[in-house]
Amino acid sequence: MVRLTRKVFTDLAIWMTGLGLVMGLVFPFFVVMMGLPADAVLTPSFFAATMAAGFIVGGANIWLARTIVGSRLHMLADRMRFVETNLREMSQTGDMNKCTPEACFITVDSEDEIGESGKAFNYLVEALAASHKSDADVRAFSAMLASQLDLDLLVEEALQQLLQHTDANAGAILIATEGQMKTVASQGIRSADALTDSDHIRRALQSQKRMSVMLPEDVAVEGVLTDFRPREVIVDPVLYKGVPLGVIILASAVGFTDKVRSSLDLFGQGMALAMNNALTHDRLQKLAALDPLTAIYNRRFGLARLNEEFSRAVRTTGHLGVMMFDIDHFKKVNDTYGHLVGDRVLIQVTKTARAALREGDILMRYGGEEFLVILPVASKENSRDIGERMRHMVEETSVTDGDQVIHVTISIGVTSYPELEVAGEQDLVKCADEALYLAKESGRNKVIVK
Repeated sequence: MVRLTRKVFTDLAIWMTGLGLVMGLVFPFFVVMMGLPADAVLTPSFFAATMAAGFIVGGANIWLARTIVGSRLHMLADRMRFVETNLREMSQTGDMNKCTPEACFITVDSEDEIGESGKAFNYLVEALAASHKSDADVRAFSAMLASQLDLDLLVEEALQQLLQHTDANAGAILIATEGQMKTVASQGIRSADALTDSDHIRRALQSQKRMSVMLPEDVAVEGVLTDFRPREVIVDPVLYKGVPLGVIILASAVGFTDKVRSSLDLFGQGMALAMNNALTHDRLQKLAALDPLTAIYNRRFGLARLNEEFSRAVRTTGHLGVMMFDIDHFKKVNDTYGHLVGDRVLIQVTKTARAALREGDILMRYGGEEFLVILPVASKENSRDIGERMRHMVEETSVTDGDQVIHVTISIGVTSYPELEVAGEQDLVKCADEALYLAKESGRNKVIVK
C-alpha cells in the first residue's frame, strides 16, 4: 500500500478515515439500490449522517489498532531499548546479568504476525545470552591460561574448566614430551596412563583432526572409564602452528552437543597458545638449571635441590646421603690431550655416573671437574655402596682420541644424615668435601666415608 507519511499509525488513520468517508458517500446509493425512495435518501442530511458514521467507525478502528496492536509494538520497542541499553553497559562492564532471558523475554499471547515477532525477539535474546555466556566462558578460560606458566598447574586448571563448560563426566589432557605422550591431568579415568597407548589418540595426532567415538548404549568400556558408561568420547589434538603439543580427551554419558563442539574450537585456540608458552617456559627453566656441557644440574639449582631434600629428611626423620667426587689428574688430561678431549671426558664421566645412580638420585656439577651427588633415603652404607659402584664403572670406561685410549678414575667422599649430626645441608657438603680430600691424599681412585 502507498505510504503517505513516515508513521505507520498516521498512515493507518488517514486510510481508515478516508475509507469511512468513502463508505459514508457510497452508503446512500446502496440504500437506494435496496429499494428505499431516492428522494428520502439522497439528501444532504442523510449524506452527512452516513459520512459522520463512517468517520466514527474509522476513528474507532484507529483506536482499536492503537490499543491492541500499538500496545504490543510499544512493549516490543521497550524491550528492544532495554536490551540496547544493557548492550551498551555490557560493552563497558562485561556484565549482562540484567538482561537474562527471563528478564527480557516478551510474553507471546497471539498466533499471528505480532506473536511471531515476539517469538523472534525472544529467540534473539536467547541467542544473545548464549553468545554472551560463551564469550564470557572463553574470556575467563583465556584469562586463566594467560595467568599460568607452570605446565602441570595449567593443565590441571584447564581440565577442570573444560569439564565444567562441556558438562563432560570424565577427561584427561596428555602432552607430547621427548617424543612420547604423557598423561599430565585426568579426572574420572580409571587407568589414565593407559591412554598413551590408545589407537584413537595416535590417529587424532596423525590426522590433526578431532575424533568423536560414539559408543552404542549396550556397550560398556571396561578398565578405562569409571563410574559411568560413556556414550561419546572426544579426542581433540592441541595444535600450535600445525605442531601437535598434546591431546584433550573428554567423555560424556549422554553425548556432546554442537554447541559444545563449537566451544571446544574456541577453547582449543587459547589452550594451544598457553600450552606452547608453558612448554617454552618449562624448557627455559630446565636450561637455566642445567650445566650446558654435561646437561646435569648446575651448582645453583643443585644446591637448591639439596636444601629441599635436607628439609624433607629432617621432617620425615629419614636418611640423606651426600657424595662428592672429582676426576683424578684431570689437569693432566687437559694438558696432554687438550680441552676438547677434556670436555669429552667430563661428558663420559657424567653419563657413567648417572648410570650408576638410582632413580631419584640427583647429580650436579659442583665445579670444574668436581661433582656433588644427592642420595635421598640413603644411609652411609647405602651411599658407600653406590659410590663404589660408580667408581668401578668409571674405571672401566674410556674415551678414545684417534689412536689414544684415555682411562680416568675418580675419588669419592661420602657422608650421610642423620648418622652425621649437622645443623644444615652445607655441613653435609663440607664433610663430603673433607672425605674427598682424604681419598685423594691417600692414593686416589677410592671411596672414603666420613
